[in-house]
Amino acid sequence: MNAWYCVILISSAGAIGGVVNALLSGQRRVTMPSYQDGVWCPGVLANVLIGAVAALTSWALYGSGAAIELAQTNDPTLRSEISLKLPALAGALMVGMAGAKWLTSESDKSAWKESVKEMGKKPLTDEQREKVIQGSALDVLHHVKAA
Repeated sequence: MNAWYCVILISSAGAIGGVVNALLSGQRRVTMPSYQDGVWCPGVLANVLIGAVAALTSWALYGSGAAIELAQTNDPTLRSEISLKLPALAGALMVGMAGAKWLTSESDKSAWKESVKEMGKKPLTDEQREKVIQGSALDVLHHVKAA
């Protein structure tokens, strides 16, 4: 199998992991990276890119990609066939999800900090507090600012 074909497959699996993370973390409403209420939101695009890069990096460092010689000579004694097994693709999917999750967790941490700062400025009733804390970190920030 061609090494570049393996790179495309691994990167694609990581990108799918990034999409899955974006769907699970509530980032699906934000396509492009942007600032919302002073907090950077990576959006789906950044999740996909980070997922692809994380998966490719992991595969190249620790997976079967670590054995690929990119500047190979024409020596017939060298192994010229590259194999890519299903566990490598599954691992790339999981690493892509984990890498993208790290990115969204950092964004959520900023949103939570901003929410706490805003909440400290406003006297809220118990009922308002319960309503405010519903949803994702960005939703909470929007609710706190609107309260």
